Amino acid sequence: MRTVHCRKYDQDLPGLDFPPLPGEKGQDIWSNVSRQAWEEWQALQTRLINEKHLNMMDADSRRYLMEQMDRFFNNEETDQAEGFVPTDAAAKGESQGGQGYEV
Repeated sequence: MRTVHCRKYDQDLPGLDFPPLPGEKGQDIWSNVSRQAWEEWQALQTRLINEKHLNMMDADSRRYLMEQMDRFFNNEETDQAEGFVPTDAAAKGESQGGQGYEV
């Protein structure tokens, strides 16, 4: 398993098996982003696409996601899906009902 010095976590972690995107951007991610950071980005990306109803055929939507991805990997503030409740929130009593279980 290859190891990279992850830009997001500033430590050596397992890397991706292959560049996730074509071109220079994909090579940069492959060389400088850990598998863990990439998987976390994919989860955030999915929430953003769903919550904001992004159309991936639209160039502005793709550009927006690339900007958010760069911000995420550089530890800058990113947009969040407003209606998202983490799955472990129920265990912490943070669900919508506040009773420690999903409503």
